[in-house]
Parts: sequence; C-alpha cells; structure tokens
Amino acid sequence: MKRREVLLALAAISAGGLPAHAGGKVKKGDCAYKGFKLYGKVQIVEHFPDLKIQVVDHFPDLMVQKVEHFPNACGQWQIVEHFPDFKVQIVEHFPDLKIQWVDHFPGVP
Repeated sequence: MKRREVLLALAAISAGGLPAHAGGKVKKGDCAYKGFKLYGKVQIVEHFPDLKIQVVDHFPDLMVQKVEHFPNACGQWQIVEHFPDFKVQIVEHFPDLKIQWVDHFPGVP
C-alpha cells in the first residue's frame, strides 16, 4: 500500500467513516460488497472465487438463506452449478465476508 493510500484511509477513519470494503462489512442500503450484489445465483468453487466467505455461528456480516427459486432479496442465495451471478469459496481464514446460514430473516444484521 502506498503512503498516499494509507494517509487517505487514515483520514477517512478519523473523519468518522470507513472505506466501503473495510472490515468486510456490508451496507444495509445496497446489500453489495466489492461490486457484487449479495443475493442471486451463487456457485461454490474451490478456485478463483469472486468472494471468499467464512461460515460462522455468531456475529456475521451477512445472514444467508438458501432458496430454491427467486433469490431476489438481500441474503437469499440459490446455489447453482452453472451461470452464477457470483462465485464464492468457503475458507477458514482471511475471508472477505463472514456469513451465517439461516432459515428465516436473511440480510444484514
């Protein structure tokens, strides 16, 4: 990271805000992270993911509900093998996002 980028990040933090990608947090308003809407058709892959996720039981960034049809609300994922909206890799360390599988009330906690 260049010195200028570090100074800009520190200025944003001291001004009371964080960059959109800091800490792996998802904004409630747009339900997106790194330009990916966090709902829709999702493929779980071993290599070359769009996002790395960690499944947790407590304090998730996003609560995810697996659905069979119409994944059009924040946190609703339809797991597919072909033609995904984005791909995820499940990891144990250094995730982009932490998710929790839920049966009801998906979205940003």
